[in-house]
Amino acid sequence: MKILTAATASLALLACSPGAVRAQMAGEPYIHDPSTVTYSDGKYYTFGTGRGGLVSEDGWTWHAGGERPGGGVAPDVIKIGERYYVAYAVGGGGMSGGHASLVKIMWTNSLDPASPKFGYHDVGVVASSDGIENQDAIDPAFLLADGHLWLSYGTYFGSIRMVELDPRTGERLAGNQPVDVAIDMEATALMFRDGWYYLLGTHGTCCDGPNSSYNIRVGRSRSPTGPYVDNMGVPLLKGGGKLVVAGRGRVYGPGHFGLIDLGGGMQKFSMHYEADMDRSGRSVLGIQPLVWKDGWPVAGSNIAAGTYEIQSERSGGALELDVDFVRIKFERQRGFFGPPTTPVGPIANLSLAEDSAAWPSGAIPVDLADYMIKPHQQWSVEPVPDAGGYFGAPYYRIVVAGTTRALAATAQGKLVTDPAFSGATGQLWRIDQLTDGTYRITPKLQPTSGGGLVLVAAGASTPVLAKADPDSDAGRWTFHTP
Repeated sequence: MKILTAATASLALLACSPGAVRAQMAGEPYIHDPSTVTYSDGKYYTFGTGRGGLVSEDGWTWHAGGERPGGGVAPDVIKIGERYYVAYAVGGGGMSGGHASLVKIMWTNSLDPASPKFGYHDVGVVASSDGIENQDAIDPAFLLADGHLWLSYGTYFGSIRMVELDPRTGERLAGNQPVDVAIDMEATALMFRDGWYYLLGTHGTCCDGPNSSYNIRVGRSRSPTGPYVDNMGVPLLKGGGKLVVAGRGRVYGPGHFGLIDLGGGMQKFSMHYEADMDRSGRSVLGIQPLVWKDGWPVAGSNIAAGTYEIQSERSGGALELDVDFVRIKFERQRGFFGPPTTPVGPIANLSLAEDSAAWPSGAIPVDLADYMIKPHQQWSVEPVPDAGGYFGAPYYRIVVAGTTRALAATAQGKLVTDPAFSGATGQLWRIDQLTDGTYRITPKLQPTSGGGLVLVAAGASTPVLAKADPDSDAGRWTFHTP
């Protein structure tokens, strides 16, 4: 299965309009058919068709790296115990005019070629197609669930099949026969959640750059061998599949889903885009938030650059500067006392000049209060170029709209607003969408006494930096346009 868990990684827009989708990767993220993003010896790895792969130290900036012998197409990687198992296919896919293929497995104790534990060992062939039958044994994907190791494989040429492997060795279980579970898809992936097995597959056409129609769809079952059906009850063996993600904006043809489980209610997923129009139409790695809605996985969104109310899920209060309340002048008789025949007209919202006239010139604290469309409650949020990011989410600046006054964290773990944005580390924030569609706000600067601090509503009116509790609304936020 294409999954990275918080344990193996050792890791400590539903609420607003999504912006233009981009690959959200830095460096040279060029890859096709990426495997599971997997953590090994301090770095993240993903491998693609051929011998190529990508490596990253932060999940944001990717460069060519890693080694995977055997060549072939569309590998997948899973860590079980101290072993990293790699499945890949040799032959098939209609390449060289045929569909005869072998799915092979090998393992290593490290993905880092510089590690003394690095070194691949062959397990052997676990699935095959003979080129005559209605099946094409490529695009393997792992799932370890309830102590059982499953492998899905196949393409549009025939069916998607499932076999069971031995998690201790990676070998096919003796006597285990493949089961047909879907048609009209390829590049499958598997997930297990709340008693459901999810089979994700890529529909549409590939390998034609911006003319590719790749999109990722899903069905689910209570059994790993099916039957899988979509949200409308259409079996995947009849071509069903609920849409998870399609191309948007400047990136076309998402395929090869891979789950990245970061823990604490945060999941993301990797894929490749058939074409990134801002990178000469090349195939690139992409990462997006994963949201769960009514028991189904759907693509989430990073926050788009814009002006927002930042609302606490705990109290419903809006993040604001802690400044004196400035009243909007109006004629009371034209309010609720005004007779219906009295002419009416617009009243302007409180202006920034009126609101800020008495603001202190130095640091101003923040608090939470009822949202009243005041300028000191509206925040300009935008990615900061070249500031880096984390698994598809860039670092943002958060400033009071129309000003340079910036939300900031201190090295002592305090929350302040600086008079001006300078690009300092304490003024950079990650905004990660959680699986329920809300967002977690994390400062790039973490105190030397220990990290893991996020923006938390400690009470109805008190925002602080504290450890996130994934079971509490205190660290969840939504973004609304004014």
